[in-house]
Amino acid sequence: MLSVRDVRSCYGRIEVLHGISMEIAEGEVVVVIGANGAGKTTLMRAISGVQPISSGEYWFRGERLSGIPAFRRVGLGIAQVPEGRQIFGPLSVEENLQLGAWSGGRKNGSYATSLRWVYDAFPVLEQMRQLRAGELSGGQQQMLAIGRALMSRPKLLLLDEPSMGLAPLIVAQIFATLRELKRDGMTILLVEQNANAALGLADRAYVMETGTITLEGAASTLAADPRVREAYLGR
Repeated sequence: MLSVRDVRSCYGRIEVLHGISMEIAEGEVVVVIGANGAGKTTLMRAISGVQPISSGEYWFRGERLSGIPAFRRVGLGIAQVPEGRQIFGPLSVEENLQLGAWSGGRKNGSYATSLRWVYDAFPVLEQMRQLRAGELSGGQQQMLAIGRALMSRPKLLLLDEPSMGLAPLIVAQIFATLRELKRDGMTILLVEQNANAALGLADRAYVMETGTITLEGAASTLAADPRVREAYLGR
C-alpha cells in the first residue's frame, strides 16, 4: 500500500531524515519506535504531506505522492492523527468530526455512516457531542482526534504517539480500539513510545535512531531482540 524510498527531509539546513525506506502492505499494522528526536514525527508528517522532503519518493497504492499536497492525500485515503491531538477546542465534538469528513473540498458522501461508526467505536463522544472539544479530558480528546481521522474513511491511518500523556486505563481503551480497526482490515502506521503495547499490536516494526532505520522485522522478533529490550522495553 505504501512504499517509502530513500526519503530525506530537512528543517532549514539540518537534515532530519537520512534516506528512510520502508514498506507497508495492505491490512498491516506497522509500528515505528525510537527515542525522542529520532525523526519519527517528521517521517509521519512527510508521508501525510505536511513536511516537505528534499529527496526520495513515496508511492501510495501505485500512485506517486511527490508534489501532491496534504489535503489531496486525504482524498486519496491517507489520514493522520497528529502528535498532541490538535483538535479545535472552541468547536463542539460533533463539529470536529464533521471537519474530518471533508475531503478534497467536499464532504464525504457517507457522512452519517461514518459518524455512526465513530460513535460506536467511542461511545463517550456521542454522549458529549454538543460539548466544546476543549472541555474534554486528555483521553477523550485523543479519542476525538482518532475519530476525526476515521471520518474520512482512510485506507491508511497514521497515528503519532496516541498514548502520550494518558492514564493507563485510557491507553488500554485506545489500543483496544486499534485492535478492532486491525481486525476490520485497517492499514495502520503507528509511532509510539509505549513499545510494549505497540509491538504487541503490530505485525511488523521499524526502529529509528537519529533519522535512520537501524532495525526492521516482524514485531514479535524485534520484541525479543536483546537490543530492543534493553533500549525500549526494559530488562
